[in-house]
Amino acid sequence: MNVEIRAVRVDDYRDICELLSCPYVVCDTLQLPYVSLDRRREYLEDLDTDRHILVAKIEGRVIGEIGLQQQRNRRSHTATLGMAVHDDFQGKGGGTRLLQAALGLADNWLNLKRVELQVFTDNARAIHLYEKYGFVIDGTHKAFAFREGEYVDSLSMARVKP
Repeated sequence: MNVEIRAVRVDDYRDICELLSCPYVVCDTLQLPYVSLDRRREYLEDLDTDRHILVAKIEGRVIGEIGLQQQRNRRSHTATLGMAVHDDFQGKGGGTRLLQAALGLADNWLNLKRVELQVFTDNARAIHLYEKYGFVIDGTHKAFAFREGEYVDSLSMARVKP
């Protein structure tokens, strides 16, 4: 599939609202279901300059997003990463392309030494992808989030450049 990667635009809000409402996306991220279109648009209109969001598009439709939130002050060498891929497009290369682009931005333009993330312990596909790109497990957070009526654990993972 031909995947286009570019910076997010405010007019992507409808696709992003659909993406972040997918059952697997809601389950595997910290997103909540039932967020309004207006709220998604407002979020994109008011992005902090330290937040870098890229989207993956296939045939004109946003099928994934990845964000790097650069930290400040004594952690300015660090960014937190978060990613989501539409349920219908998982396992088709969009997540890989998004991660490659975000790490290229981190390494070649933002001069980040550390990129860190949280991933639920039962999200094997995501864990495998992150490990493939040099992320290692820093630790486990017990009862990290409440999901579908129960507490679930997460892994803290990071990729640190030498």
